[in-house]
Amino acid sequence: MSLFQFTARRLVSRVYCGFTASSSKKQKFYLEMARPSSNMADFREAFAKAKHIVIITGAGVSAESGVPTFRGAGGFWRKWQAQELATPAAFARNPSRVWEFYHYRREVMLSKHPNPAHIAIAECERRLSKQGRSVVVITQNIDELHRKAGTKHLLEIHGSLFKTRCTNCGNVAANYKSPICPALAGKGAPDPETEDAAIPVEDLPQCEEDGCNGLLRPHVVWFGETLDPDILTEVEKELEICDLCLVVGTSSVVYPAAMFAPQVSARGVPVAEFNMEATPATNRFR
Repeated sequence: MSLFQFTARRLVSRVYCGFTASSSKKQKFYLEMARPSSNMADFREAFAKAKHIVIITGAGVSAESGVPTFRGAGGFWRKWQAQELATPAAFARNPSRVWEFYHYRREVMLSKHPNPAHIAIAECERRLSKQGRSVVVITQNIDELHRKAGTKHLLEIHGSLFKTRCTNCGNVAANYKSPICPALAGKGAPDPETEDAAIPVEDLPQCEEDGCNGLLRPHVVWFGETLDPDILTEVEKELEICDLCLVVGTSSVVYPAAMFAPQVSARGVPVAEFNMEATPATNRFR
């Protein structure tokens, strides 16, 4: 059974048992958990007591930096939405087009900077570490802005725009070249009228490991792919030991990340949600 299945099953069983257990105390707790509070004093008290804080972030935390998300209405690159390009099948059919899309995103991100949200999270980690407390950031973002802001303990569950993976030998490497290969220079314009560059495979990014020369792909989790089991194991460990969880700028609809905070809340740990509006998970937090 995969870690995802194990976590999902355990989460469902915990929540289910919480509402059906004969213990009136358990029932009272879960009913309270379903009524969110915006009492800042309560949050300050929970924050002051916490020794190990998990911060889960999503696209909303990077919005102020001007990072395009390619999600929802109008989220197109040329005439395609991300879910049409960010798949193994799309890469197999047309690696040149997919690399143009990611080259464009890489070039955009090289001009972006952390905003006050990234900086506040990094500062939180720095200050609390001096008090013997710890913070870990679990992010769905692939933009590396948390890293740029100075966050040290970071789990990028969907990978990074600035890492590549060889489709031949599997080697993963950081790559900040601009452009990532000569053939992509000046390519990737998002305008719908732009023609595909149709770059030959041999001119696309190639593995630099000795004797490999395999085709590189972005080291990001595409639609239809599973998360790295090693990273999921680390995430699971952090969720098990945290005593406070912050959810920042995420709609809580993309799985498996959408169930991380409810899993924490289901074992009685306070969860504080920082979003512009309520999300599907809001009523499952304490």
